[in-house]
Amino acid sequence: MTTLQTHHTAPLQVRAAGVRAGYGAETILDGIDLTVPAGVVSAIVGPNGCGKSTLLKTIARVMRPTEGRVLLDETSVHHQPTRQVAKHLGLLPQSNAVPEQLTVRALVERGRYPHRGVFSPWSEADRDAVAEALDVTGTAGLADRHVDELSGGQRQRAWIAMVLAQQTPVLLLDEPTTYLDLAHRLEILRLLRRLNRERGVTVVMVLHDLNEACRYADHVIAMRDGAVHASGRPRDVVTPELVRDVFGVACLTVADPVSGTPIVVPCDD
Repeated sequence: MTTLQTHHTAPLQVRAAGVRAGYGAETILDGIDLTVPAGVVSAIVGPNGCGKSTLLKTIARVMRPTEGRVLLDETSVHHQPTRQVAKHLGLLPQSNAVPEQLTVRALVERGRYPHRGVFSPWSEADRDAVAEALDVTGTAGLADRHVDELSGGQRQRAWIAMVLAQQTPVLLLDEPTTYLDLAHRLEILRLLRRLNRERGVTVVMVLHDLNEACRYADHVIAMRDGAVHASGRPRDVVTPELVRDVFGVACLTVADPVSGTPIVVPCDD
């Protein structure tokens, strides 16, 4: 993967205030109060069904809360036009439907939608953004292939390229390493960290692997039963007590010999 060109942006703060949300009569998020630190990498962790994806969708304006507000620099995202929000928040959902015969390049070009008028010609900035997104995700060689013909890992990287082409100051990614093998998982996590370090992009991602969350995130948000159970630096949050309370797993935590961040070691029964 290539070196990213540096585009520094002013960090934007995302805040949820008293947010309740769900599907029909079922409440998933039950009064979320959360401030996502601006300009850092945050990882949302927690057991299946605890509300991680619902929280991300609500922040991204895909879902409307039944109570409370989601604020981007103290302005409600649900009171802003879709295109305006899409200039600030880029979302990679957990599952994506792809029209048949859509090429990887055409998919990535869709990331430029917020920056272009309906009849606007393609600019040099648009072409550069697409080319760089393909390059940094290692999908340039797949640009002319159809997305529905790709492997799961290749398809995931193509979707990540689309979100990167959007060039937003805040990236929201729901399980971005799904379907990826170890080498590509690490490449994507390192890429997201570099986007943060070199461009100041605020990254919020849902991860299942606690050890990867600790190593690649500056801030961990642990959820349980539709609420935030704890949040803070990995070494302060990811403890044997938290893993037991949130995941129901007995474990030890030891220091990663490379990064110094916690490694979760489950205990045998």
